[in-house]
Amino acid sequence: MTTSVVLGVSGGIAAYKACELLRRFTESGHDVTVVPTAAALEFVGAPTWAALSGKPVATDVWTGVHAVPHVRIGKGADVVVVAPATADVLARAAHGLADDLLTNTLLTARCPVVFAPAMHTEMWEHPATQANVATLRARGAVVIEPAEGRLTGADTGKGRLPEPAEIFELVLGVLGRGAARGPAQDLAGRTVVVSAGGTREYLDPVRFLGNRSSGLQGYALARAAAARGAQVTLVSANVVLPDPAGVSVVHVETTEQLRGAVLAATASADAVVMAAAPADFRPTAVSDAKIKKADDGSAPAIELVQNPDILAEISHDRAREGAVIVGFAAETGDATGSVLDLGRAKLARKGCDLLVVNDVSGGAVFGSADNEAVILGTDGAAVDVPRGSKTALAHVIWDEVARRFAE
Repeated sequence: MTTSVVLGVSGGIAAYKACELLRRFTESGHDVTVVPTAAALEFVGAPTWAALSGKPVATDVWTGVHAVPHVRIGKGADVVVVAPATADVLARAAHGLADDLLTNTLLTARCPVVFAPAMHTEMWEHPATQANVATLRARGAVVIEPAEGRLTGADTGKGRLPEPAEIFELVLGVLGRGAARGPAQDLAGRTVVVSAGGTREYLDPVRFLGNRSSGLQGYALARAAAARGAQVTLVSANVVLPDPAGVSVVHVETTEQLRGAVLAATASADAVVMAAAPADFRPTAVSDAKIKKADDGSAPAIELVQNPDILAEISHDRAREGAVIVGFAAETGDATGSVLDLGRAKLARKGCDLLVVNDVSGGAVFGSADNEAVILGTDGAAVDVPRGSKTALAHVIWDEVARRFAE
């Protein structure tokens, strides 16, 4: 079934990036109608949008008026994405103004609406813009937090349009939820922390102990939470992926750095999902110089010490009453028990509320786009999630978290 996407483009310098977003939608089989504002055409002309979408482009309600485009486009959409969304468009959408085709479309749409703001930092932080964003979110719209970085001219700060690839992934997550999956913004007003990736423990300036975690599941969790309205902090350990759209990212390397960043973020968090794979051990000493090979072929003896257990620490010493703590367990099963036996024992030992148990026998899961798991709860729940995308698993995890919020 073809998905109908309306791509609204407003008049900011980041309008050129919307061409890349449009290309991603069309190349993945979506039917895209581009609705630019008149100001947007000052940055990217109508022929470009028409050529990339394969459809004519209009900004006003009078073009093709016999087809009633100001009603038809919005009513027929499966999702409306406005990227970039300027302060002006956010204000007009929040106040229900309808003076062009895009704002008419926003009023008639009965599908998920995603705004990807882009503007100077001062404009984003202005109380009027923040009030407009709060109004739109209260109505169920997804308003992505802008990225930080280089803006127009020499200015830098918060207000940069997130990367098109990340906007695309977030929109796919919104579409994947579907109208029957409950309130699209069930995490609105919640602050969540997600950790991702694998930590490194250095032996010398060149070598380290690490693991195979790619960070894909943690990044999927961060995107899904942002799509559901949460304010998300992602603590990322050695992940080579672009920062998710609308997410505040803290980059770390070692387990101690991961611990410090997680503890700092959990003080105000409603939920913490520890999807990262911290190294269990670290060397007792780190060499200042590269460790050389011995002429006699002998190998150096490396003494290890156990790292702190971050999940157990934040579970047993809760920074916020009522916070939901989620852990991950990558198990293979052994003589002491099956994967689920070991998972249940770990859930009791760690003290978290939910434990996502992965069977990683043979290296499964690591670096894969798919995942399957059983989500165990301290209330006896055991939710079996069949193999599917890591985004799908992420949404099931947030479903379980949201259910505990409701309770």
